[in-house]
Amino acid sequence: MILDILFPNRCIQCNTIIDPELLVCGLCFSQIHFTHYNYFENNPVKEKCSLFFPVENAFSLIQFEEESLSRQIIHELKYRSRERIGKILAEWMIDRLDFRDDHPDLLVTVPLHPKKLRERGYNQLHLFTETLSEFYDIPFDHELVKRNHYSKAQALKDKKHRLKTTNTFSVTQPVSGKHILLIDDVFTTGNTVSSVAWEILNAGDNKVSVLVMAVDI
Repeated sequence: MILDILFPNRCIQCNTIIDPELLVCGLCFSQIHFTHYNYFENNPVKEKCSLFFPVENAFSLIQFEEESLSRQIIHELKYRSRERIGKILAEWMIDRLDFRDDHPDLLVTVPLHPKKLRERGYNQLHLFTETLSEFYDIPFDHELVKRNHYSKAQALKDKKHRLKTTNTFSVTQPVSGKHILLIDDVFTTGNTVSSVAWEILNAGDNKVSVLVMAVDI
């Protein structure tokens, strides 16, 4: 309580004091560009994924535009040690994503390399995924896929180097006959998601759908 008084929670955009459970104030919330995609229909994420691998369904929560509040939210989550933002994004996702009667069998996160995980202290996808798992009653597996090579963040790479992800990932255990929802933070070139998806598809008779926090296409 004393800490809340001395260090109140503030909107990350305008610095207004807000409820401890919120991320932005009501006025700034209206500045977030949600995608309004339909998970079961063609949308920019699904269309881009389909160029690289057979994708069942795809969805993104927000647009990842230059100099936008959406981009700031993702950067706060990934680079400012604000892991709790993952739970808030999951709650926003729950308000907008309906699996109907076609729930995936398993939620799988794109992994960090162990060195990157030690540096950051957390995987920005884990709390997000675990919140979705609890609400939708779908199991998750953070260990199904591993990252084989250490590399700097995608956001810090130029476009040429973002395309180099050959043999970056591998599946750690047998998996077959599953509809897997692959979860990542930002969809840019689609190369990372594609690399993980092919590992899952090649592991057995699996189907892959994609869920990302933000899309930059």
